[in-house]
Amino acid sequence: MGDALAQGEATSTGTVPRLRRVLSLWDLVFYGIVLLTPISPVPMFGVAQVLSRGHFATTILIAMIAMMITAVSYGRMAAIYPVAGSAYTYVGRGLNPHLGFLTGWAMFLDYLVQPIINGIYGALTIQRFFPFVPYAVLAALFIGIMTWLNLRGIRSTARANVLLLAVMCTVILAIMISATSYLFHHQGWHGVLSFQPFYDPKTFNLRVIWLATSFSALAYIGFDGVTTLAEDVENPKRNVMLATVSVCLFTGIVGTLEVYLGQRVWPDFRSYLHVETAYLDVTRRVGGPLLFHALGVVLILATIGAGLAGQLGAARLLFGMGRDNVLPRKLFAYLDPKRNTPTRNIWLIGLLAYVAALFISFEQAGEIMNFGAFLAFMGVNMATFWQFAILKQAGYKRQWFADVAMPLVGFAFCLWIWLGLRLPAKIVGGVWLMVGLIYYAIKTKGFSDRSIMIDFRDS
Repeated sequence: MGDALAQGEATSTGTVPRLRRVLSLWDLVFYGIVLLTPISPVPMFGVAQVLSRGHFATTILIAMIAMMITAVSYGRMAAIYPVAGSAYTYVGRGLNPHLGFLTGWAMFLDYLVQPIINGIYGALTIQRFFPFVPYAVLAALFIGIMTWLNLRGIRSTARANVLLLAVMCTVILAIMISATSYLFHHQGWHGVLSFQPFYDPKTFNLRVIWLATSFSALAYIGFDGVTTLAEDVENPKRNVMLATVSVCLFTGIVGTLEVYLGQRVWPDFRSYLHVETAYLDVTRRVGGPLLFHALGVVLILATIGAGLAGQLGAARLLFGMGRDNVLPRKLFAYLDPKRNTPTRNIWLIGLLAYVAALFISFEQAGEIMNFGAFLAFMGVNMATFWQFAILKQAGYKRQWFADVAMPLVGFAFCLWIWLGLRLPAKIVGGVWLMVGLIYYAIKTKGFSDRSIMIDFRDS
């Protein structure tokens, strides 16, 4: 995939160099699967089960519908604006530049929360192996390692990601086979095949499902990264949309199967020994210590990889905002002369992640992350509606279903999930948006100057 990023040479006529379109549809789908990872629902299992009262499988399917509709909007906007920035670019250029800044500001919150959520889960997972070590010490160790590696300029390579993906798939496949064998051995086909994970009349509650879906949607966060390769893919108008939808569908189906088997193996969500790492106990029940340790190692490695990328992405985004004077340039635009890395920003993100990890839970961090993500999703759906249904484009014939119904349904679905976020996440997100709005008003002299641009290309 690295060859796809090579720039084509300028012609003798002075044509501006462009990226070669060498990525196929399947290259793009594979890239999206690497971004989301097949185990994305696993870290959420216990918390989501408790929130949904045993209906995680239902909520992840509901979230999949919203994500697939939104993925269509992302694909269509990527065909018009095949540049970095994703939702920020689509809303800013396709709807309104001021709304674009607020979308970018909400996305900025996601960048800041990602290393926090990885730090929390990494420390909790390690604690399952070393329960005698205090959580605060493990959080400092885990986030400290991430910060040290990023300060040294070490980044995960595409080859390492592919290897980790292969290990993940192997471990997940082993868990699925072991779980199916366990259920069949103890309960026969009745244990393997059941509708109870999707609907249990004893605990089913629509309001609870609504609230839990807001958290379960975290499994799909990151699918929009596929659109950043819009300039590298063959036939982007078709393949970007197909790839984003396929990645959401794959995540939903595989995730639902993982969750379903976990629910069947351990149906009583009230009896989890460790809620945040409950899936580890599921694997111990079906595969013993070997499978328990295998999944634990995979989760730790995946969390380190995601944490490294998240911390560096946030630090580089701060650098870009400092370089463009969106934030104070003297502090945020500093680069270490030896390693050419934004060391001050890396230290800042690491310190923020550690302090936050001591005071908020994995669940709260996930909901705060979804606050910004679903605002961006709503913005993209509305921008799609505006571009294709409202604005007049020469030679284009409007399609009622694709141009009106789908983006509006996607907007409504994402709004429904966003409203299901609990009050603490809305308060934190609301304060963050208010700070951004005030800052934006000051920088643009009461919205009279041109919009401030946030550069997401290096993040």
